[in-house]
Amino acid sequence: MTDEVILQVKDLRTYFYLDAGVVKAVDGVSFDLHKGETLGIVGESGSGKSVTNLSIINLIQTPPGKITGGEIVFRGEDILKMSDKRLREIRGDRIAMIFQDPMSSLNPYLKISTQMIESIQLHQGLNKKDAKAKAVEMLKLAGIPGAEKRIDSYPHQFSGGMRQRVMIAMGLSCNPDILIADEPTSALDVTIQAQIIELMQDLTRRLGTAVIMITHSLGVVAGMCDTINVMYAGRIVEHGATNDIFYDTKHPYTQGLIKSVPRLDRDTDERLFSIEGQPPNVIDLPDCCPFYPRCHKVMDICRQKYPPLVPFNNGHCVSCWLYAQENADSLNPEDNKK
Repeated sequence: MTDEVILQVKDLRTYFYLDAGVVKAVDGVSFDLHKGETLGIVGESGSGKSVTNLSIINLIQTPPGKITGGEIVFRGEDILKMSDKRLREIRGDRIAMIFQDPMSSLNPYLKISTQMIESIQLHQGLNKKDAKAKAVEMLKLAGIPGAEKRIDSYPHQFSGGMRQRVMIAMGLSCNPDILIADEPTSALDVTIQAQIIELMQDLTRRLGTAVIMITHSLGVVAGMCDTINVMYAGRIVEHGATNDIFYDTKHPYTQGLIKSVPRLDRDTDERLFSIEGQPPNVIDLPDCCPFYPRCHKVMDICRQKYPPLVPFNNGHCVSCWLYAQENADSLNPEDNKK
């Protein structure tokens, strides 16, 4: 990771306008991504992880969705102000995305060669022969055995793990600056998950690609990511380096996520911890802390106002009234150590 910032997301807001009300799927998200950095975005289902990253490449379905505010600055250009032609040049070339289900992302009627060659020719201007050679090279790097023959297979002729390798090869075939991976291991068994994670680490390190990893698994981000965004109800509630998130956890929600991970050093008879309650309905949320109904450290102010972002050392910050200056004098110092 370098100090060069290649992507800046500033106060991003993506809403969905439904008959039942306004769903604020992403509501004021801001973060920077550095060259070569691997950023993890974690949180329960419905927290806004995938919508944040679909917004980055402006793939929100309209209607009912709409990006209502903010900026997404990629190498000095605001993606939200780009023409459709410029967006097509960026997608798949400078910013690539691996979607959650490789079977639904690959066209079942087209050979792998057709799908890879088309993208390489479009973005890199190679002739068909050179584009196929580049596709075979990427499949080899992704660990596909017999890539010269397998490239002419159809998606259904690959296993789930092999299809995910194909998606990684396609995503990295144009040497993108940013690779967005939307839960790339969720449909795979544990052994294959480890192989896919190791493959992504190796390839992105070689190519110098920055990665945004969306996942439910804290184990994945612990072993792969440099920094972590923890999302809840459409907002980032905690951000920091991986070591800070795991060993100096601030937000009660993040603490609950970490405590809920099974550990080998615990008594097998011990009941696995779970956060009480359910994620909130994000339709017309009131302007207060959305986590307060599930929080064991809730205070009166949590029910009244949304907490400000409180900075700590090394870029670690948290949105929680436990650490806000307004309440610093009224808190018992021992509360922060729990």
